[in-house]
Amino acid sequence: MMVEVTVARLGLDSATNSYVVILREKGGRRVLPIWIGQPEAESIVMQMNQVKRERPITHDLCKSLIIGLGGTLRRVSITRVQKSTYYAEMQIDGPTGVVEVDARPSDSIAIALRLDAPIFAPAALLTAVDNDQDADEGDFSVDTADSELTAEQLKAYLENLRPEDFGKFSP
Repeated sequence: MMVEVTVARLGLDSATNSYVVILREKGGRRVLPIWIGQPEAESIVMQMNQVKRERPITHDLCKSLIIGLGGTLRRVSITRVQKSTYYAEMQIDGPTGVVEVDARPSDSIAIALRLDAPIFAPAALLTAVDNDQDADEGDFSVDTADSELTAEQLKAYLENLRPEDFGKFSP
């Protein structure tokens, strides 16, 4: 069974020196942590904080291509995890019908955020959050007084997020 999820948090896992995006069950407390790369983490946090760059980055280009070709991103689905690797599909409705595109979850999430598309994950992959942890605590925001962040500022911000704020997870 698939469950709709939203991006709850993003941080740096100091144990693996990797970024982790925390997806939370919409209207619920279960979560799904997915370890992602730095460029995708930067792209996700930029979109969540509505930071605009002078030139489009890859996920902005994907958005423009989908729209420019007359398509609509209907949904992103995290489909499975195999040997600690997560898989996803983007369901794009275009002039010739629906196309399912295999993609990394991190890229799919970054594009879904740009196109306001829902994100789904299998209920079996979600983990319950302890009652003493608040699923809303630690949601991040970036202080963007002028709506511009340098890559160095964004990297420093992401590196200062603490994974222990998210609870204990393992990939």
